[in-house]
Amino acid sequence: MSSRNADAIEALSRFGQLAWFKLPTEHNDVYGYHQVPYLGWRYVSPRERIGQYIDDAVREVHTQVEWTLDRTRRNWILLPSRLLREAQGLEDPAFSEVVHSINTQDQEFCLKALSDLDLIIRHLQQIPAPEI
Repeated sequence: MSSRNADAIEALSRFGQLAWFKLPTEHNDVYGYHQVPYLGWRYVSPRERIGQYIDDAVREVHTQVEWTLDRTRRNWILLPSRLLREAQGLEDPAFSEVVHSINTQDQEFCLKALSDLDLIIRHLQQIPAPEI
């Protein structure tokens, strides 16, 4: 497990018991490019108040790209807003194509987003955890 994975799990676990977690690999070793990051997770007992707290905390971080916390489904997903805009939502069949296109054609964006994600995770590790 990468240190980014461990740090993200630690940060998110401060706000509730995780039932599921996903952070795709940051680098495609086969093709030799960085990949646009996103975090997906589900709490055993999700609470709207915690979701809003995390969303507010993400907005406090001075990032290079804009980020969105999507809480509309069972799994919460934190991702660069550009993915949602270009694919017109997570359910759109074009979503994976948009991710692939950004991965292969916009390495600068991927690197900025990876740097941002580290800042977001660090911030979530440091802010006070509300009563759960």
